[in-house]
Amino acid sequence: MDISIRQYRKDDRAYIRDIAYNTAFLGESAGAFIKGKDIFADFLTLYHTDYEPASCFVAEVDGRVVGYLLGANNAAHFRRIFPFRVFPRLLTQVIINGALLRKKNIIFVFHCLLSFLKREFKTPDFTREYPASLHVNIEQGFRNLGIGSRLVNAYLDYLRSKKIEGVYLATMSDKAASFFKAQGFVLLHQGIRSYFRHILHRDIPIYIYGKKLNWQNGAE
Repeated sequence: MDISIRQYRKDDRAYIRDIAYNTAFLGESAGAFIKGKDIFADFLTLYHTDYEPASCFVAEVDGRVVGYLLGANNAAHFRRIFPFRVFPRLLTQVIINGALLRKKNIIFVFHCLLSFLKREFKTPDFTREYPASLHVNIEQGFRNLGIGSRLVNAYLDYLRSKKIEGVYLATMSDKAASFFKAQGFVLLHQGIRSYFRHILHRDIPIYIYGKKLNWQNGAE
């Protein structure tokens, strides 16, 4: 099995969108809670692939893209781009496609609204100390092969080359939390999310982890 890690190319876009959708529900398909693959894939990936592709990395196994890391090296830039360029495109698609008229989507949006009203989305701002962010996903069948750690290391090296001092991420997976602790990330915040309760019949934790980068000598 030949595993390689490289920076994102334009022809990887469709593969990344497929993996994002197929792994968005705690490693399973987002189809469990939402209907509309293209819109949801845009929500997860469009900023990264279209506005900051240099911060994205993919994993190939025998020439096939099986995983990715989507990064943003400046949270302030992300916050300028997403609401004014990405979100309007998503809203237009939602209106044209009638996505909010689909029962599964109405239920999910309703539960997200309840979570918002319960202030579950309110988290501390860590971007001053950890200005970069990352998100990793790997196809089922290709996990536990060391691909995740290789993607993370490639991205951390990239951040060091940019003299960026820290990176953070959010995850709702206990397994992912253990993975990032093993990679030297520290827990910055823990909360709960209830918007999947109608599917899982329980609340799930959300963890925010961060890692400081010593770019002067290339190691922590």
